[in-house]
Amino acid sequence: MIREKSAGVINGGVMLTLLLASLVGVILVFRAGVTQASTGLVLTGVLLFVVTVLGFVGLLVVSPGEARVLQLFGGYSGTVKEPGFWWTNPFTAPRRRVSLRVRNFESAKLKVNDHSGNPIEIAAVVVWQVVDTAEALFQVDDYNNFVKVQTEAALRNLATAYAYDTHIDGQISLRSATGEVAEHLKDEIQQRLSKAGVQVVEARISHLAYAPEIAQVMLQRQQASAIVAARQIIVDGAVGMVEMALDKLAAQNVVSLDEERKAAMVSNLLVVLCSERNAQPIVNAGTLYGG
Repeated sequence: MIREKSAGVINGGVMLTLLLASLVGVILVFRAGVTQASTGLVLTGVLLFVVTVLGFVGLLVVSPGEARVLQLFGGYSGTVKEPGFWWTNPFTAPRRRVSLRVRNFESAKLKVNDHSGNPIEIAAVVVWQVVDTAEALFQVDDYNNFVKVQTEAALRNLATAYAYDTHIDGQISLRSATGEVAEHLKDEIQQRLSKAGVQVVEARISHLAYAPEIAQVMLQRQQASAIVAARQIIVDGAVGMVEMALDKLAAQNVVSLDEERKAAMVSNLLVVLCSERNAQPIVNAGTLYGG
C-alpha cells in the first residue's frame, strides 16, 4: 500500500529571488556574447536561460485546506500540505490538488428491509475528510465515488441489523436508539473507507420511514403496540396500588374483609384505576353486606 509522505520543498520566496537574479545574469551573458561575438558566451546564456525557465516551473502555491500530491516520472514523490509558496523539483508532474476540507455527503433514500423484514426508506448524512492523500489518489479509482458507494452499502447493512421500531425494553431499534445507531453507522462506514485515506467525522440517519405501501398499516400497528405497552404500565401500577391499599387496611385494622369481599374490593379498585373515565361514586345506604 502507498502511504503518504512529505515532499521535499524549499521556500518559494528565496528561490524566486535566486531565479530573478539568474534571469538578470542570463541577459548580461547574452549581451556580452553578442558584443564580443563569443559563441561560448551565447551558449552559456542559452544554458542558463533553460535552467532558469525550469526553475520557474518548480514554483507552486499551496492554499489553506488543500494539499498538492507530486509525482516524479510516474511514481509517487510526496505530498505538500503546509500552505504557502514553495519550490520543488521542476520535473514533478502532475501536481494534483486534493481538498483536505471537511465535506458533507447525503445519500439517496434507499428502500431496504429492516431486521423484521419490513420495507423501509432510509438515508444518511456523512461528514468526512481526506487524511491520507496518497491512499485517496492511488488506492481507489475515484475516492469521491468510493465514499458514496460504500456509504450506501454500509447504510443497507445497518438497516438489516436493526428493527425499525420496538417496544421491548433494552432492545435497540432504528427509531429509538439514535445515538447507538449513529455510532454503529459511523464505525461501519469508517471500516469501508479506511483503505481510501478517508476519515469519517460524523454519520447519522437523516431520513427514516416505512415504505409507502405499508406505511398506513404499520402506523396502525405502532399505535396498537403503544396502547398495549401503555396499558401494561397502567395495570402494573394499579396492581401495586391495590396491594398497598389492602396491606394498609389490614395493618391499621380499618376494616376486616373476608376473601369474597376482598376480591370484590380488588375488582372495584382495578376498575377505577384502569378505567379511562372518572369513577362515578355510589353511596351505599345499607350495611357492608347489603340488606
